[in-house]
Amino acid sequence: MNKLLSRKTYQKNSISVRERAYEFLKSSVLSGHFNPGERLTEEHLAKKLGVSRTPVREALHKLESEGLIKPLETRGFIISADSKEELEELFDIRTSLEGYALRLISQIISEETLKRMDKLILKAEHALKQRNIEEIFKWNTQFHDTLHDLIAHKPRIYSMITNVRKYVLRYRKDTLHYLDGAKRTIDGHRKIMLALRLKDPDLCERMMREHIHEAKVDAEQSLFEKTQEGVSDKIRS
Repeated sequence: MNKLLSRKTYQKNSISVRERAYEFLKSSVLSGHFNPGERLTEEHLAKKLGVSRTPVREALHKLESEGLIKPLETRGFIISADSKEELEELFDIRTSLEGYALRLISQIISEETLKRMDKLILKAEHALKQRNIEEIFKWNTQFHDTLHDLIAHKPRIYSMITNVRKYVLRYRKDTLHYLDGAKRTIDGHRKIMLALRLKDPDLCERMMREHIHEAKVDAEQSLFEKTQEGVSDKIRS
């Protein structure tokens, strides 16, 4: 009996280690901790995470299947380069999901929640005046988190939005570093708030779709500039 329990405990811990390794590496890739073109090896990552190479190997192969990394001809993997096609696909998916979600939210959101979101916008506007990019990003993220939490009772769409937002972060994180892009984001949140207070599902969906489209345009511009910088660096070298 004790052996059986020990075996089950080992299996449970083993699964937990694999999941932690995968989630850590995926989060690191999507948040930009690793740069496109950077090489990843089992040995280095296992040492960094303090685990054996097996869960790291499994995590890397899973990330490969998701298109986030590519195998090298020798050993190891390389971080996939940012892709305009992937960017467009992710933002288009997010547009549909969050547009639909806001239709649902418009019928259930409370005045208390609306007031809390008003405060988040005010904090983001204050951060914009201070030119504090990190604070702008924080308050804008909390704005969407608040909306997202309101559909937690619908697990399928909640899960899909959670996953897509993680992938979008890879392209979105750079755009708010431009003050014009940050201002457009805050203005978009103001329009969303107006639609929510009117409790108009069609208007809510349209405002969210327009908001994410603007974010997509900013992300495309940011990706283009990064690509041009890379070309210039190659020419100079």
